[in-house]
Amino acid sequence: MTDTPERLADLPQETRDFLSELSKDDLATIKSGLPIIKAIIGFGRVTKWLAITALGLLAGTVLLWESVLKIVGYLKGAQ
Repeated sequence: MTDTPERLADLPQETRDFLSELSKDDLATIKSGLPIIKAIIGFGRVTKWLAITALGLLAGTVLLWESVLKIVGYLKGAQ
């Protein structure tokens, strides 16, 4: 495992400055907030695919209904 100063040396200077100004309370807040952020991102992905699926089902239902109406109209006209 790499030593902490070596890992920090790879970061940009502004990131190192930001991290050096954090208190223990700030670190605890960040650590407790990361799972929430991950959950929100994951929920966004699920929501996106649910919306796409719902729109696809709606469009498919409309197209199917139009086709059924055309077939029924053709059968009524053929009699």
